[in-house]
Amino acid sequence: MIPVITVIYLIIQFHSTEFNSIHNSSTSSSSPLYIKPCVHSFVTFTLQTAKPSLSGRTERSQEEKKHITMAAPSTPLLKDELDIVIPTIRNLDFLEMWRPFFQPYHLIIVQDGDPTKTIHVPEGFDYELYNRNDINKILGPKASCISFKDSACRCFGYMVSKKKYIYTIDDDCFVAKDPTGQDINALEQHIKNLLSPSTPLFFNTLYDPYREGADFVRGYPFSMREGVPTAVSHGLWLNIPDYDAPTQLVKPRERNTRYVDAVMTIPKGTIFPMCGMNLGFNRDLIGPAMYFGLMGDGQPIGRYDDMWAGWCTKVICDHLNLGVKTGLPYIWHSKASNPFVNLKKEYKGIYWQEQIIPFFQAVKLPKECTTVQQCYLELAKQVKAELTTVDPYFTKLADAMVTWIEAWDELNPSGDASTKAVANGVVAK
Repeated sequence: MIPVITVIYLIIQFHSTEFNSIHNSSTSSSSPLYIKPCVHSFVTFTLQTAKPSLSGRTERSQEEKKHITMAAPSTPLLKDELDIVIPTIRNLDFLEMWRPFFQPYHLIIVQDGDPTKTIHVPEGFDYELYNRNDINKILGPKASCISFKDSACRCFGYMVSKKKYIYTIDDDCFVAKDPTGQDINALEQHIKNLLSPSTPLFFNTLYDPYREGADFVRGYPFSMREGVPTAVSHGLWLNIPDYDAPTQLVKPRERNTRYVDAVMTIPKGTIFPMCGMNLGFNRDLIGPAMYFGLMGDGQPIGRYDDMWAGWCTKVICDHLNLGVKTGLPYIWHSKASNPFVNLKKEYKGIYWQEQIIPFFQAVKLPKECTTVQQCYLELAKQVKAELTTVDPYFTKLADAMVTWIEAWDELNPSGDASTKAVANGVVAK
């Protein structure tokens, strides 16, 4: 292996030669001195490129509205390796806007609520749709671990998928525009995030060093520049912010208009409030940890499903030396949920989180836990031991975490062809 110092020396020699060549050519002509930069400049945008309407949403021209489904398509990445999971209770007309970006991919739609209701999906999409009757049929008694009347039901889609990657999005999220007015292909950016390494062990002040136009800054250890595999890509939202109910109530008209052109790795040892409305992850690396808990109907808490999954996932990623990125891509979150309804769902969680978060900050997983399933079962054990004193609900949740892993392993056997499995939408015979 070539010593690092030798590599550095060769780089210096190369760019010194390049500089001299440019300098000599510049001094022999009247053109000004130009030095080709080794790295493109890194730019962040905090611009609002169009006048906001009274609702806070950037106004679109009549021509844009007329051709709102005509976003420029790009060559699809990982077309056969990624599923898009959408939880819903309504017709999926929002897919028309996403057609240029989503149509090449397979969709898994998880219908919440009344299973007799017909959900309309626009023509031309390749999809499987599961309602509560399907979930009960596939999982049997273990269906109790899947939430009802809550978007947490989306995690059933993660379980039945057979693809390496998952992208999940809410049905009130539309295509956003960047500061130049171009439609943002959120799915493509998530894929780019997931296919490049993360840097959780040492913070890079230019954020993601693997993005075009960025690199490792001076002082970043060369021994850490390979990074670690990226397990999660956490995207953000323009327009309606993802606020809790108390903040919604005191800031009812606030809209997010800031577009920040940055992706960063969340440092090891730091947990974060994960939002499930614009989220990508490597199912092979972290899938079994993406359980959105017991929420909604019959449960004392709601709207903490994605955050619970995020806390569990981050602890496991830290233990297994995996990375979590946040930042780009943005989507346009179109609809604010009712803050009074949200307050009823969140009320207990607002108090409980003051004890839940210190638990996750302090939790330690034994070195014997070398798989996501082992880590998750150990986490369930510690949840039951430590959080049951907060509320008996956590005993029920810990049991559901175990059931989730059992169901996951039944539907996703590793190397055992004799075990029954479930393909997308098809129960194996």
